[in-house]
Amino acid sequence: MNISILVGYIFLGFTLAAPIGPVNSARLDKGIKNGFWHAWIVGVGSMIADGIFMMMVYFGMVHFLEIHVVQIFLWLFGGFILIYTGIESIKNANQITLIHSREKESLFKCFLTGFIMSITSPLSILFWLGIYGSVLAKTAQMNGTDILIIYSSMIFLGLTLWDVLIAALTSGFRKLLTIKSLILISIISGISLIGFGLYFGYQGIIAL
Repeated sequence: MNISILVGYIFLGFTLAAPIGPVNSARLDKGIKNGFWHAWIVGVGSMIADGIFMMMVYFGMVHFLEIHVVQIFLWLFGGFILIYTGIESIKNANQITLIHSREKESLFKCFLTGFIMSITSPLSILFWLGIYGSVLAKTAQMNGTDILIIYSSMIFLGLTLWDVLIAALTSGFRKLLTIKSLILISIISGISLIGFGLYFGYQGIIAL
């Protein structure tokens, strides 16, 4: 098994989690207000929702991933979603704000915030269908379906690493967490997503 490929999938999961959207904004907000555990538990709620979407895609599509037309569609659709998400991340970078408050919230409420924000998002299923579906198609094409669960776990590990990092930034390293640094994170993650999107789109065109 190629270690560099595993690291690539971890980085993909990390990059997917990085854009400063609603969930990350909630993580930052809860972390600044209440500390590490509140920011982390928002991410846990979001990751459980992401896990549900991933399982839906995995069990619903795994048997169709060796069909050439399906692979082409997933490459192109995944590329479009990634590029769109990356552009939105860059375009909305200047709209990031930090709101300070002394209000203390329960961990369970923070968990529900992350879970509900992710599970009810209309774009979430399209996001995971396009991106995760594309990853499954690529893996099935190159390595067969037996190893899909390993690469899926690497993506989820990337999501987990981002959750821990953002929780740490909002608690132990709050002085480093400025509007400028958040804008920079959003722009860098947006560029990374566009890069992945162009790669996915290129693979789809080649497959045609």
